[in-house]
Amino acid sequence: MVYKTMKSAALCILLPLWMALASGPAKVGSSTVHYTSGKDTVNAEIFIPEGKGPFPGIIVIHEWLGLEGWTKAQANELAGRGYVTLAVDLYRGKVASSPEMAHELMRGLPEDRAVRDLMAAAEYLKTRPEVNPKKLGSIGWCMGGGYSLEAALNIPDLAACVICYGRLVTDSSSIVKIHCPILGLFGQDDQGITPESVREFGAAVKKAGKDISVTIYPGAGHRFMNDTDKGSYRDSAAKNAWSKVHAFFERTLGR
Repeated sequence: MVYKTMKSAALCILLPLWMALASGPAKVGSSTVHYTSGKDTVNAEIFIPEGKGPFPGIIVIHEWLGLEGWTKAQANELAGRGYVTLAVDLYRGKVASSPEMAHELMRGLPEDRAVRDLMAAAEYLKTRPEVNPKKLGSIGWCMGGGYSLEAALNIPDLAACVICYGRLVTDSSSIVKIHCPILGLFGQDDQGITPESVREFGAAVKKAGKDISVTIYPGAGHRFMNDTDKGSYRDSAAKNAWSKVHAFFERTLGR
């Protein structure tokens, strides 16, 4: 009788877990939203998982091309894992159709305005009833990776920051402003964000006593996580990088 009782109790515990795993990612709803940044109005796509919140929130920051389909797909996938994601449009509706146009858009983006937009994005997420305002993170790729770090430098209560091959800083006056754990993902063959600069950044952040984890992937260059760029994408590295992202957000933001 004791054995049967223990077996029944085990089934009661395991059955809901099995059902949760079998059900897969949560269904996600999405819509275009607007929020105020200074005197400007910023457009963004918000992705909200189905179910009872509040959920952790993640600011999703696009590459130099602008807020295009791939970035929205990553925001949607993260939302399916139990986060409210806000994919911010730093270019005010413009999306590059060529590398040359992307370069012009990136060079023409006022850095102070972009940082202000990200700070305002965090404040906007805090107003959403679906979001836990104490559990906000950021993630970005390429240009967006650098701005994800800027979010950590300028949003004191940010709880997590993922930098995917983005621009870095090494000066102590900037690094001291980081108050959240950092995950950095980079390519060994990246000619813009070099392994040397990544190691220098990692060493400076660790010296300051901050929580940081950095991986440099051999055989990978810039944009190695973007599967729409067939020349740059590295499947094995990208899959490993995503596993680290998911584990990092689970550790820092919970679900």
